[in-house]
Formats: sequence, C-alpha cells, structure tokens
Amino acid sequence: MELNKVNTPHYRDYGTWIRQQFPYRVQKISIDAGFSCPNRDGRISTGGCIYCDNRTFNPAYCQRHQSITEQQEAGKQFFARKYPDMKYLAYFQAFTNTYAPLHQLQALYQEALSVADIAGIVIGTRPDCVSDELLDYLAELSHKTFVLVEYGIESANDETLVRINRGHSFAQAKAAVLRTHERGILTGGHIIFGLPGEDETEILRQAPILSSLPLDILKIHQMQVIKGTPLAELYARQQLHVFSIDEYICLLANYIQYLRKDLVLERFVSQSPKDLLIAPQWGLKNYEFTNLFVNYLRTNNIYQGQLLEV
Repeated sequence: MELNKVNTPHYRDYGTWIRQQFPYRVQKISIDAGFSCPNRDGRISTGGCIYCDNRTFNPAYCQRHQSITEQQEAGKQFFARKYPDMKYLAYFQAFTNTYAPLHQLQALYQEALSVADIAGIVIGTRPDCVSDELLDYLAELSHKTFVLVEYGIESANDETLVRINRGHSFAQAKAAVLRTHERGILTGGHIIFGLPGEDETEILRQAPILSSLPLDILKIHQMQVIKGTPLAELYARQQLHVFSIDEYICLLANYIQYLRKDLVLERFVSQSPKDLLIAPQWGLKNYEFTNLFVNYLRTNNIYQGQLLEV
C-alpha cells in the first residue's frame, strides 16, 4: 500500500497521520503467513465470502511458500528502489491472521518484528477470531512497538452479512472493536461500498453507526467483482449494481460527512489484478482516484464530519 500523498484539510488522511507516528517514512509489507479462515475450512462455512479471492490481496513479492522473513526481505527490496531510507510495517494481510493458537501467533509476530527495519505490525483479521488472551498479548506488545489490529467489518447490516456469507454479525464486530480499543490497541476497520442489497440510502444509514465505534482508522473499498466468485455469478445475472466512478465519488463524499472528524481515513479504493477483475473497470490508480475525490470535496466545500449529529 502506497501512502496517501494528498495533503487535504477536507478529511483526516492516513498519510498525514502515519507520518505523525514515526520520525521516518514507513511502508507496509504484505505477508502471507499461511493462515486459513473459519469461513473456508468448515468451522463456520466452506464457501467463504461471496466476493473473496485472496489472490487479489497479495503483491508480487508476497509468496506463501516463503518464510515471513523471506517475504519481508523481498518486500524491502521491492520498495527500497523508491525510498532507500524507508522503514516498514509487517502487514499480516491474507486470510485470517489471528486464526491459530496463541503460541503460534506469538512466534509468527515475533519473527516479523525481528527483521531489520521493521517498525511494527498490522494484523488483518475477522471480528470472531480474537481471544482475550491474544488481545492481552497484543496490548503488552503495543507498549514496545507499533501494533494495529484491522477488522473486516464489511457492513453494519446483519442481513447483508448473511447475504454475502460473511459468517459473523455486526454485534460481533462491534464487540471485537470495543475489546481491542479498551486495551489501548490501535484499531482499524474495513468496509465495502456496493455489497449486494445495499444501495446509497442503506450505505449512508450505516455511516454514523460505524462512526460511533471506537475505531482509530477506517478503510473503505468499492465492491469489486472477481472472476470465479459467487458474486461474479450475481453480476452476470444482472443482480448486482456496480457503481460508476462518478456515483462512487458522490456517495463517498456524502458518507464522510457523517464520520467523526478524528477518524483516520486510510483508503477509499482497492485495485485488484486486471486479469481477475470483471468490474468496475475504472482504469484509475489509487492516487489518481484520491486526487479526483479531493478535487470534488474542494469544489463542493465538503468536509469530514460536517453532517454528523453531535
């Protein structure tokens, strides 16, 4: 993930925030640590979320057959060409990165942190896969290094969560966020715009609900239709609306007005590999989208939090 280069007062952007956390530039290095997911291995389901294909997550340098150390060294080489003095955050990204016994998780996280120039870890997981013992360990670890736990919330609508075969409720997501925040651990959330059955009205309804959670960081992505997924079948049957770039920018601008002003907004779009992506075909890089979005906010005098009821 490339840091947001846009310096804007219209929303609290991640690029500015992360530079305040470190005296040097940092970059996430994605890691595939070989985890599975309870929504795939049969504990909850075997089908997984209807939109999911983990091949869309892993960059070229991230290879599951390599050790964590090897993946991070490859990632460092990849990014060193741009920023020779960079330091890094080990990003446990693929599948559910807390889905293992505590002693195994500790070994994996400690291996990541032992690599030279690694300044902290970011752990992507599900709300139903974090124990109190794990959170206690991460709270202790956060006193020594940068620790961020990022939850896939996806929606605040339980009907939607069932529809996409997510396998957890919004109440579970809320509880996980609260338990993490209470321990002083930086807490992130991820949501998707354009899930089946959710129109603009429903998405905007959820904004103040998400804003009320004690999240430090929020990532927002557009719904992407990936080849070979059940979602692709819905799209082929014309049972899924995919936002155009103009629709999405307008919706996003409306949405952030209902988010509290101290909530850091990390990303607004995701880019899946072209050979896997069916729709939307926007043809924009992340920074190009961000520039379009910021220009829209400026033109329309829109700010994060300006419509949130206090």
